[in-house]
Amino acid sequence: MAERPQNMAIGPYPSTRFRRMKASDARRRLIREHVVTVDDLIWPVFLRDGEDDETPVASMPGVSRLTIDRAVKAARRAADLGIPVICLFPYTDISLKTELCEEAWNPNNLSNTATRAIKEAVPEIAIMTDVALDPYNINGHDGIVRNGRIVNDESVEALTRMALAQAKAGADILGPSDMMDGRIGAMRSALESDGHHEVAILSYAAKYASAFYGPFRDAVGASGLLKGDKQTYQMDPANSGEALRLVERDIRDGADMVMVKPGMPYLDICRRVSDAFEVPVMAYQVSGEYAMIKGAADRGWIDGDKAMMESLLAFKRAGCSGILTYFAPKVAEALA
Repeated sequence: MAERPQNMAIGPYPSTRFRRMKASDARRRLIREHVVTVDDLIWPVFLRDGEDDETPVASMPGVSRLTIDRAVKAARRAADLGIPVICLFPYTDISLKTELCEEAWNPNNLSNTATRAIKEAVPEIAIMTDVALDPYNINGHDGIVRNGRIVNDESVEALTRMALAQAKAGADILGPSDMMDGRIGAMRSALESDGHHEVAILSYAAKYASAFYGPFRDAVGASGLLKGDKQTYQMDPANSGEALRLVERDIRDGADMVMVKPGMPYLDICRRVSDAFEVPVMAYQVSGEYAMIKGAADRGWIDGDKAMMESLLAFKRAGCSGILTYFAPKVAEALA
């Protein structure tokens, strides 16, 4: 049996009855250790070309790709609900996908155009962007592919150009999700040199090669193109100590915040990172996690609202400062 800390005193029954403080809602709220608030939420929003339209994502019930004008309305809704940040993910037409991913740093690509439109219409909301090449890569990978291999340093150069284009478009937070070595230092140096001193980096520092990403890849149009897998650059699900080394490196290289992805299957990693580093730790409740909860709820197998809130509370209990979740607007409405 593990030894209890010296300051932990538990009296014998019946002098100690834990049910006393569970006897009413008021008492339960009084001693509640963790709470989810609207300030914890980042809402991922998918973009598509066109005007005044949206396309449902079949594998993510309730989630759609939005044209820019509708994304602006979504941003206004988020701001009105008190959600502090939205994160943009583009669905890029296949005609714009190439081996070298040049569309990634096009100042007028879908993500950058949406950023400018949202910033003009809803300046109070913070915009986070995704820094990875998979939406623009004809091979479906987060980095450039040469002779069947994902090349690191050439990919970092492309990602840095992409990050600068997003900063110039008005992004507040850059989210490098590519897992290439050295990309945080390269991006931070470029941002500083170009005068973007206040642009924050939320590094996907501990991103696992997970089976829970499938619906997301559908949403951004990458799943059908992916050749091979991403195990040569994303983390092995069997590893935890490696996550701490990756987080430490990215903080040293200039990350302001770090991400653990996926979320619920890796709550132990969230806790270890939170305990080890004095830095904001975020978790991404990824598409597969969302789809499982939403799909089961839609079939009446679970109470969807309760499962939604319980899942987010788990992130807070694990030490997370914030959560990317597709449930964000529904959670915000429930909290209001």
